[in-house]
Amino acid sequence: MDINDTFQPGEVVYVIIRNPHAQGVAQVQQAAVVENPEQPQDLALFLYETYYPLTDEVAVYKTADEAEEAYQAAFGLPEQEDYHG
Repeated sequence: MDINDTFQPGEVVYVIIRNPHAQGVAQVQQAAVVENPEQPQDLALFLYETYYPLTDEVAVYKTADEAEEAYQAAFGLPEQEDYHG
């Protein structure tokens, strides 16, 4: 199934995104599914006022709980004294 058939414009989803300036830092972030302004037949994620193509390479979750579980499976629980966000 094509990922563009899985989501609808206007849907709120959650992604795990890495900080581009500190690759060891990642967080769950809310994003909106929108029509891709550069390719209207495709969908995009609107996140941080930027459009990202919605592809199979992006792990997209329908709920914040699903995204948090995936985050914890991939990165573990944050250490309280080292956790900054």
